Order: sequence, then C-alpha cells, then structure tokens
Amino acid sequence: MYDNRDNQFEYHPLLKGAYELHVHSSPSAFPRKQTDWELVEEARKAGMKGLVMKAHEGATFDRAALIREKIPDMHVYGGLVCNLFTGGLSSHAVDMALRMGAKMIWMPTISAHQHAKYFAEHRQERFFNSETTLDDSQSNLTILTKDHQVKDEVKRILYLIASYDAILATGHLSPYEVDILVEEARSIGVEKILIQHADLGIARIPMDLQRKLVNQGCYIEKCYLACGNDFNNITIPQMAESIQSLGADSCILVTDYGQPHNPTPVQGLNQFIKELLEEGMEEDIVRTMITTNPESLLFSEDQGKGGD
Repeated sequence: MYDNRDNQFEYHPLLKGAYELHVHSSPSAFPRKQTDWELVEEARKAGMKGLVMKAHEGATFDRAALIREKIPDMHVYGGLVCNLFTGGLSSHAVDMALRMGAKMIWMPTISAHQHAKYFAEHRQERFFNSETTLDDSQSNLTILTKDHQVKDEVKRILYLIASYDAILATGHLSPYEVDILVEEARSIGVEKILIQHADLGIARIPMDLQRKLVNQGCYIEKCYLACGNDFNNITIPQMAESIQSLGADSCILVTDYGQPHNPTPVQGLNQFIKELLEEGMEEDIVRTMITTNPESLLFSEDQGKGGD
C-alpha cells in the first residue's frame, strides 16, 4: 500500500499543470501501488492538472466521474479497454462508455493476439498476475479479418469514437494491425489517435512506422516503463533521440506505472522528466509533451485549455 505520509519528496516544477495519460490504480484484479484516490491526491499535491486512468479488466470512466465530482479542480478521466472482460470488440459496450463520458477507447490489451504472442515468448513475473488465474485461452483478439481487412464491428467502434470526438488508443495491437487501424480510423474521421507505448516490447512499433504515424497526425506515447528494468527496451538517451527524430509536438510522456514494485506514477513521471532534462532536453520541449499535447487530446478547441 502506498504511504502518502512522506512529505520529503520534491516534485519537479514542470509537473505543475501536467497530465499523465497512462496510469493504473486500484480497484483492480492486479496488485496496484495506489488506489484511485491516493493517485489523484498525489497528482494534485504535485500540481498536476489531470490523469487518465486505465484498467485492463474493467471500465474507468465511471470511477473518474465520481472523482471529478469530489475533486472538481482535477481533470481525471477514464475510458474502456476492448478486452474480453469488458465485452471485447463490442460497439455496444463502446457506445455506452462514450455516452457515460469515456475520454479514451483502448483497443485490446491483455486479450490481444499480439499480447498473448509476446508473453508466450517472454517470461515476465511481475505483470498481469491476479489472485485467481484469468482465463486467457481466448486471448487472441485481432481487429482484422482473415483477409486482413478491419472488421465491421471495429469500424462501428471507430465511427462512434469519431462522433464523440474521443481518443482512439491502440492498446497492445501488433504494428501491422496499428498501421491498418490508423488508415481506417482516419478515413472514418477519427481525429485523436494515441499510439500506445511505442517503444515497449509487448507491441513495439518500429521507428519508420512511428514516423509514418506522426505524419498521419497521431500522437506517440513515450513510455518510461520501456526504459526500466522490467523491460529494458530503450535507454533514456535513445528515448531522447527518438523524441528528437519524431518531434516533441507529436510525443506524449507517460509512465504506464501503478505496479507495486515501481515508484508511484507521479514519482515515475517526475523521474522521467529529470532524466530527459539531464540528457539535455529543454524544459519547453518537456512541457509540450506533458501539458500542451495531452490537452490537445483531452479537450476540444471550444473548451480551451483545462476545459471540462
């Protein structure tokens, strides 16, 4: 359990006004570092403006709505991951989530074929371990038909995301699926697309495809989890180089933290910022990736920065 009595932690000034769009907290089927309330309390203490809470096994849009009622000065949002546990690739589930205020719809994560393929090849003891075994025998969801076309139900989901001006997040889809999905989403009219933890081994996106996706108007998550000992997919110098190559205007810094063995998400983002600054990155560049770009995704133009 997270102990918030430690008042000695010094948060970097850049966290003031920042957002974290990829965090995990409890209640959850998996062990988590903090409860929703503890996470939001720490983010508020650090001067942050908002969070997007993600849960592989359930909805977060309703939890976020309750938090906003209690703490209206924090922009806390949630959404729905299209995993088997939440209805799978179901336009009905997505429709209701969006009606109830979901900001982000994630494509399958732990139910994705790519996820199952990765973890069949890479042993990872610290992730996705619930108290009772989850049935993953059907963890083979793909957005594509046998003819490599986007499934009709996925198209219906994309139409819904477009109509609500919500955010499409790519989850744990393979790079091949992401490439096709983005083409389809753009043709349907989805404006806001977030490419999840592009450097993380579970579904790593090659740099040439990252550049293509940026040219298509997508935002790319630059994820601290990929840099740590859990995965060791990319070093901080390499991360800084990738951001420079893509352009900070198209990147968003996230942690994907919430695991008990890692620092809290807020402390993780704090460390991510410090390490990038130590690598020579300018503060304005970092601020773009943790404040300006997240606001562009979360809020429409007529709402203005920090609108609700």
